[in-house]
Amino acid sequence: MSPPLPGVLGVHHIGVSVPDLDLARRFYIDLLGAVEEVEPMGWSDNPFIDAVVGLEGSAARQFFCRLGNVQIEVFEYSAPKQAPLDPHRGVNEYGYTHIALQVEDVAAVHARVLDAGLPVHTPPALDGITTDADGVKHGYAGSYCRDYFGNVFEILEVHESRDIRPL
Repeated sequence: MSPPLPGVLGVHHIGVSVPDLDLARRFYIDLLGAVEEVEPMGWSDNPFIDAVVGLEGSAARQFFCRLGNVQIEVFEYSAPKQAPLDPHRGVNEYGYTHIALQVEDVAAVHARVLDAGLPVHTPPALDGITTDADGVKHGYAGSYCRDYFGNVFEILEVHESRDIRPL
């Protein structure tokens, strides 16, 4: 394994563009339990931000929220107009395909996602988690789901395992 690059401390945040910021807030904060830690912001007619994001004439609103050890920055752009997202876009398409959220109880989170009416690719294979004689859990189980816009996220319960490491 290569040593880490000098100065890289970790992932600070992931940016997600959505067509409806209020619905995204319901997803990240109300459904998943994220915490909003800084004031939301917005912009338009800002040449500096246009240069940063690489879009001429951009206008957007955003909010930051924290899910465990990662922050999510959520944007709703009003300009420039974008093509609608294919809600069935395959995870085999180039680019970032999903975010994986490690949860304490994948069955409970799965039920909550279903109750919200969100699509789930398949139920988590709970037989992937076993409990030994000492009551210690081993293994993992997860499921791919989609948010209100078709973005894929994974819910993942991870215990001691040779196959995957928990946070």
